[in-house]
Amino acid sequence: MASDPRDLTDPRAPTDLTDLGGHEQVVFCTDAATGLRAVIALHSTALGPGLGGTRFHPYPSMAAALGDALRLSRAMSYKNALAGLDHGGGKAVILGDPATDKTPELLRAYGRFVESLGGRYVTACDVGTYVADMDVVAEETRWATGRSPERGGAGDSSELTALGVFQGMRAAAQHVWGEPTLAGRRVGIAGVGKVGSRLAALLLDDGAEVVVTDVDAAAVARVSARHPGVATAPDAATLAAQELDVFSPNALGAALDDPTVDALRARVVCGGANNQLAHDGTAARLAERGIVYTPDFLVNAGGVIQVSDELHGFDMQRAAGRTRAIFDSTLEVLRTADADATTPAEAADRLAERRMASGGRTPWLPSTG
Repeated sequence: MASDPRDLTDPRAPTDLTDLGGHEQVVFCTDAATGLRAVIALHSTALGPGLGGTRFHPYPSMAAALGDALRLSRAMSYKNALAGLDHGGGKAVILGDPATDKTPELLRAYGRFVESLGGRYVTACDVGTYVADMDVVAEETRWATGRSPERGGAGDSSELTALGVFQGMRAAAQHVWGEPTLAGRRVGIAGVGKVGSRLAALLLDDGAEVVVTDVDAAAVARVSARHPGVATAPDAATLAAQELDVFSPNALGAALDDPTVDALRARVVCGGANNQLAHDGTAARLAERGIVYTPDFLVNAGGVIQVSDELHGFDMQRAAGRTRAIFDSTLEVLRTADADATTPAEAADRLAERRMASGGRTPWLPSTG
């Protein structure tokens, strides 16, 4: 049986360079002086330079790191295509504990590897890396985004990520209930960090009833203090089983596992967390239960829209305008799924593949031209 590159514990994950999932280029980076060990994976440059963040994580092996880089870079190709960006998909992973192994010298060594690709890969923040880290990486390469405003960057991307999720949720409301608003709807948010807390504020402003939960009690307390009318749930499982109109996962991946899907009472799932579907059959399971799922890589693209805009001299108004267009793209995906009798996840994949195949020469949204 072939290894699954998504399984970070699978010792059979591809390391022999014969099973790279259609990737154009994979670069292994080592620097003895700083202890750097990293993988940069370029899935596709059909639409332009590969764009995707740098993840700093204590992988158990190089095989696990490679598997994660391949999976994440492929996902970025689809995310960037659906966002209408002139970028392909790329991702980098650095092996190590960011709390103990991350040093300015290591980040600069990594930046030199990014620079050596001559602009084929554009990096940004991801799990384990932050705006301050991109400032250091940018000392060695022109192709680092997500920098601080003081260094010519756009800073934290959570505002636009939350805006994109909100626009996707509005589109789902239009599709399901006939009105592009969450006014009067009960929305459960699992995870109220930077993105989830901003999403809560947008929903409240729209007239929604909001219920929140988070493994970090302090995060819930901050939202409750800022918005006294928000209700709370003890955990994500309890929240998912409540009477909700919308369930919004905004924390860890694989949030939509079989028990959660079976317990859901919401009509819509729309959140900012990456890789929400626990396995390949989850999208069909949601559809069978009559639950409308907005693909995460479609609705959480506000962050990548922001870092892409940074390459052109960041303009918040321009980036926010492109992020609001997630409403149109989500609505198109949901309508296409219905018309083709398929899942929204499958419809989103096909639309992204169509744009990649065209080399970006034609818009992927036929209804908007």
